[in-house]
Amino acid sequence: MDKPWKISRGPIAATELDVEKANAISMLLIRPVGVLPAKAGDPVLPFAVGLFNELRPLLKPDAGVTTLRRATAAYVHCRRYYFASAQPDSMRHGLDGEPVEPLSSEDRMVAQKRFLSVKQTTGKADAPEPTPPVPPTSLSKSEQIRAALLGKRSAVS
Repeated sequence: MDKPWKISRGPIAATELDVEKANAISMLLIRPVGVLPAKAGDPVLPFAVGLFNELRPLLKPDAGVTTLRRATAAYVHCRRYYFASAQPDSMRHGLDGEPVEPLSSEDRMVAQKRFLSVKQTTGKADAPEPTPPVPPTSLSKSEQIRAALLGKRSAVS
């Protein structure tokens, strides 16, 4: 894990959740920006350094800077953003979505570590708890039905 990835997965496609997070940012701005995905399947583009300072002047008058900061943080701290940033050929992008500069190897390594950490954490959270096996019963079918009905009745009461 101390070595940066050497094989690129190509552009990382945004999911519906990524688009929702991007829309939360867009709703706060007076105009759309090209660096954010508009629909699922659009590429997740790593931001240029200082991009937040370019977003601030685009903030709607009734929206707060703290709200924009939180919405932006929610977007850039998600798994697919880290994955896109960790790619060996990843580029930083300006407001218009055009590439500005390559990510440094240090930034790619940080993104790779965070991606793997988030993936491991969400993997544990997504894993269903094992259900204990139901022991075979010697009850007749009618007794099993009666027990199930009585169990529902006691759960309701």
